[in-house]
Amino acid sequence: MADSTSFLRGLRGATILGINPPVFDFTCFDLWAKPLGLLFLLDALRRRENTVFLLDCLAEEAGEAISFGRRKLVRSEVPKPTVFKNIPRRYHRFGLDDAAMLRRMRALPRPDCVLVTSGMTYWYEGVFRAVELAKELFPGVPVILGGVYARLCPEHAVRSGADVVQDVLPSIPLVRPAMELYAESGYAVLLTSFGCPLSCEYCASKRLFPKFVERELSETLADAAFQFSLHGARDAAFYDDALLIDKERRFYPLCEALHSRFPGVRYHTPNGLHIREIDERCAAVLKRTGFQTLRLSLESSDPDVQRKGSGKTSGEEFRRALGDLRRAGFTSEQMETYILAGLPGQTTSSVADSILFAESCGARAKLAEFSPVPGTPSFEEAAAAIPQLREEPLLHNKTAYTSFISGAILPEELQRLKDLTKHR
Repeated sequence: MADSTSFLRGLRGATILGINPPVFDFTCFDLWAKPLGLLFLLDALRRRENTVFLLDCLAEEAGEAISFGRRKLVRSEVPKPTVFKNIPRRYHRFGLDDAAMLRRMRALPRPDCVLVTSGMTYWYEGVFRAVELAKELFPGVPVILGGVYARLCPEHAVRSGADVVQDVLPSIPLVRPAMELYAESGYAVLLTSFGCPLSCEYCASKRLFPKFVERELSETLADAAFQFSLHGARDAAFYDDALLIDKERRFYPLCEALHSRFPGVRYHTPNGLHIREIDERCAAVLKRTGFQTLRLSLESSDPDVQRKGSGKTSGEEFRRALGDLRRAGFTSEQMETYILAGLPGQTTSSVADSILFAESCGARAKLAEFSPVPGTPSFEEAAAAIPQLREEPLLHNKTAYTSFISGAILPEELQRLKDLTKHR
């Protein structure tokens, strides 16, 4: 099968299994995370008279409830890969173990095709296990691997054993995420656009979506109405990379419709909002609509680092935006601000200054450890010093990279920075 897109387009009356693999990592949290691309694809295939099933290894057997519809992920400690042997942190498998995966797959009809999605490049261990188990249980059934890792590391992804490594999402018409495939979901997932018009040096959005593509307002509203009807979810997370771009034409009408049609729903933005777009009116709209969790993309108060981030905000713009948000009624606890740490060329003092600046403006700083993402200028800069990054995606791991692989920030220094974000 050379072209999975043509193959999938030709399927009619087939049985298709989609798998979101388990995750192997030091840490993993449910930040309103669902495999959105896979869910769109399964819906599109079902509308072509196919029968689709979903095995989300992270969502099944989820742990105790935490907040806003989320749950803790089940985990079990596993041996660390050799490349992490000197890192003094415990390593876990998050989600279903092999036995549970096999048990659930055996309970399903034999598929005609298996679709395995992928997330972070350094999560490929779970991807490999999903492919291996699917091929073991369903010999002769084609397994197609797509998703972020498959797109960013195609040569490495071939080692998974999948019959085809190809991200088919952009070539297949999208309808809506097939959230009804979950027995229950504590929250809805919404998307108004794909990609981002900016080109930050450390972000792969342009690589994944070369063009910024907007969805119709009616599509997002239909997604919301459908998902809120499923399990009574009263929380929704926006997955957009650029939610506030062209806000007068796109975002404000959406918020007005959401507010009038779905009163009482709480909205969350796990991806950082563009601070420059936040003004007095925008802050008021966010508050009135019901936004509860705002993640803000300051990333640094250092002008040199800001230039790597497309110059999308300045310190003064951040201070003004925080003032507008506070006057609208948002508390510091609702306004976490991402601060990058470990970017090539970034100093520890620059990170500390950014944390203190964010908190002086009334925000809560949240440290975001740098992960080198293939295909970005920052990755090339990092790989020039550490060539192994090109061969081993595990080395992209954010927990391992900053302190133990690049040595950009010593472990004790990183801990001091984390402690600084907790000081109120």
